[in-house]
Amino acid sequence: MRLPFYYGWVIVAVTFVTMAIGVNARTAFSLFYPPILAEFGWDRGVTAGAFSFGFVASGIVSPLIGRLMDRAGPRAVMELGVVLMAGGLLLAPLTSQPWHLYLTIGVMVGAGSVCLGYSGQSLFLPNWFIRRRGLAIGIAFAGVGIGSMTLLPWVQHMIAQTNWRTACTAMGLVVLIVLAPINLLLRKKPEELGLRPDGDAAPLASAAKPISNIVDPAWAGIDWTLSRALRTSRFWWLALGYFFGLYVWYAVQVHQTKYLLEIGFSSNVAVWALGAVSLLGIPGQIALGHLSDRLGREAVWALGCLGFAICFAALIALKAAPSLVLIYVMVATQGALGYGITSVMGAVALEIFQGAHFGSIFGTVMLIGLCGGAAGPWVTGVLYDLTGSYTPGFAIALVGGFVSAAAIWIAAPRKVRLVAGQLHRLKTAAGAAA
Repeated sequence: MRLPFYYGWVIVAVTFVTMAIGVNARTAFSLFYPPILAEFGWDRGVTAGAFSFGFVASGIVSPLIGRLMDRAGPRAVMELGVVLMAGGLLLAPLTSQPWHLYLTIGVMVGAGSVCLGYSGQSLFLPNWFIRRRGLAIGIAFAGVGIGSMTLLPWVQHMIAQTNWRTACTAMGLVVLIVLAPINLLLRKKPEELGLRPDGDAAPLASAAKPISNIVDPAWAGIDWTLSRALRTSRFWWLALGYFFGLYVWYAVQVHQTKYLLEIGFSSNVAVWALGAVSLLGIPGQIALGHLSDRLGREAVWALGCLGFAICFAALIALKAAPSLVLIYVMVATQGALGYGITSVMGAVALEIFQGAHFGSIFGTVMLIGLCGGAAGPWVTGVLYDLTGSYTPGFAIALVGGFVSAAAIWIAAPRKVRLVAGQLHRLKTAAGAAA
């Protein structure tokens, strides 16, 4: 039965809800972190290491998830993610030793988040759109912001009224009850339902042939397998960009709340800042996703990295001059600009290595990227334990943002496939050649 609208928007809606819950279930570690420290008295590096260890675990399984996506599709991947994440959150309240936290919040929630979060969704969502790829992904990933403004205050309230264990259990139940049924609606690509990307009708035989967005036919014509991709410099520039992109993202996400509390801000301000970042990420991701369809993926990735760099500069300045103005700068640049890289995360890789084996290739890129996500919180925590200050860790992350932007620019998806807003360049070139 045909729907009165394109089924791709159902995919976007399911992804929106999944991201709202799945990503924020992992982000909630930032709220669990202070009470866990207070209860057990473990070193910060050891405790934050559970979150980082989760990135190592998720990085290890990322190529396997990509391969599972290639073979079984998104429903199998998402339901596996639900089981892993819900199981980890429901078992975490039994923690009494650090390794318990590493197994539950680390391995289980971390592996589940690969399926339910940015990595898993980026394996199939870009298939449903071409002209509006950035916009659609931006809308879908904006669910993270809605989840942050609803779920995170709720979790913080539960922690304050009961304890972190009760809040963790409740989050696990939400993951299981809500996400398990709705992800049965997913399909890998529109062709499975007899549709075309963007909901376009099949072209008539008499119609003029549409202009291809391919700039480099020789590259795009290669049947890209993982082994072939690994032998290209473009793959490694891409991986470097993802490594530092996730490094800076999670370095601030894990330590931001504790840092603001330490330099004298109230818990209300610290929790508001964490939620407001994701709230601003809603218009930021949508706007930057749409902008990427006009200007290109590299430009938006660079804007996101610039946002993170300004965010870290503001955090460093806050220690010397605590003020709400700097809080606003930190929140605005992190949310409205930094979160924008998610709207192009899948598109950047797909437009370089599109093909039947994209899941395996992207999963391996994310293995390296998630190692960056693991390194960010861990290095920042260890440097604090060694120096008694967050400044060295934040300074390293600031530089990492510029490295990430440069690497994606060198990888240059624009030199393989143009975005819709740049197709006039090919039209002009074709006219000149004629």
